Amino acid sequence: MPQLWQGRSSKAVDSRVNDFNSSIRFDARMIEQDIQGSMVHSEMLGRQGIISAQDVEQIHAGLASILKDLRSGALEIDPAAEDVHTFVEQTLTARVGDAGKRLHTGRSRNDQVALDIRLYLRQASAGLQQQLRELIGTLCCQAEQGAGYVMPGYTHLQRAQPVTFGHQLMAYAWMLLRDLGRLRDATARMDAECPLGSGALAGTTYPLDRFYTAAELGFDAPCGNSIDGVSDRDFCIELTGAMATCMMHLSRLSEEIILWCSWEFKFIELDDAFTTGSSIMPQKKNPDVTELIRGKTGRVYGDLNTLLVMMKGIPLAYDKDMQEDKEAVFDAVDTLSLCLKTITPMLATMTPLPDNMRRAAAKGFINATDCADYLTKKGMPFRDAYKCTGTMVGACIAAGKTLEELTLEEFRSYSPLFDEDIYEAIDLTRCCEGRTSYGGPTKASVLRQVADVRQKLKENGGQAHE
Repeated sequence: MPQLWQGRSSKAVDSRVNDFNSSIRFDARMIEQDIQGSMVHSEMLGRQGIISAQDVEQIHAGLASILKDLRSGALEIDPAAEDVHTFVEQTLTARVGDAGKRLHTGRSRNDQVALDIRLYLRQASAGLQQQLRELIGTLCCQAEQGAGYVMPGYTHLQRAQPVTFGHQLMAYAWMLLRDLGRLRDATARMDAECPLGSGALAGTTYPLDRFYTAAELGFDAPCGNSIDGVSDRDFCIELTGAMATCMMHLSRLSEEIILWCSWEFKFIELDDAFTTGSSIMPQKKNPDVTELIRGKTGRVYGDLNTLLVMMKGIPLAYDKDMQEDKEAVFDAVDTLSLCLKTITPMLATMTPLPDNMRRAAAKGFINATDCADYLTKKGMPFRDAYKCTGTMVGACIAAGKTLEELTLEEFRSYSPLFDEDIYEAIDLTRCCEGRTSYGGPTKASVLRQVADVRQKLKENGGQAHE
């Protein structure tokens, strides 16, 4: 298939350069967006009297037939085409003749690709946002079920204070809700300006109505500077940054799942459908889904780094370096989408093991702070109460006991302030329920968080899983 730019050169381009230069293998996925943009552009050309109404009619009929044949499989994209824009225009010209040659009037591939990638990423972002809503809804369901399951909360991966399984899961729901907002905000900024009509970099002498095309394509306005219109890839970087942050959150959650389903923790059991086995060790049940998510996070970080490095040193306006934008951002989209598609049903089918969580909480002296608070409320200075409780914990560890197993006489050997109500004060469930500050681990707080997050999902167009 000949290049659109043939005419300037006096000899054919080396086939190796053509292969190196070609982008059809990855920009073909934007073909529907390319056709959408061409429909609107040609409509505007007709409205402005730049091409005839008959040309517009033939162009639209030809583009519609290309789209129909692509969807039915009657037409396949030519892998020898330089890019998706070349394929569409030359296929159109083959079908409708000279009218197809007029489609590119007042347009460059520079503003064309800048438009196509925005239209594609708008759709991709909408899909990712819906997948995130489903994952957040799944976390809410599991958190609601586990709102009363006491488990150790950790700092430095050491048992620290009592929380609940629901409280821990809702921490991730809030993180992912922010990711949803980041994707939405980045997409809104991308949709604020339409590059179509910027031409190669300096606009055009044709009387284009850029406000019409911007509105028809769902943008707030045309971009205010034609050079910026074709050279801007901030939206790719920002969206990939949002995806990288989301992957970081998925990786942290995956690390928890990997720990929780190990024999050392055994807080949860993953469904067999979302685990694999070992080729040699029959007892193994491996959390491969979460391990792959943890590994693929670095891949999306690499996509973000590719975009940043690609853009950091190129002068205005368009440079061929920018062709690398699509493979990076498309890979980030595909990777995040695949991870969301897999982790959501895995979490929906996992089984919490609350008895194991409770036993781990009891053995971790995570009620030591509550014991110190008990003494403080009885009048002992907190630092003295802290030291007293620390001494008790040390003695319990040496004796193989927990605080709950101490007799009242043993408690009083450390301080006469201890009374029968100490057992109520250090009860693990009461320790959780006593932390009534906003956002804390009480059952009521977790259920309120679930309700708040579901409400936010409803407000932002998502389904609230009940």
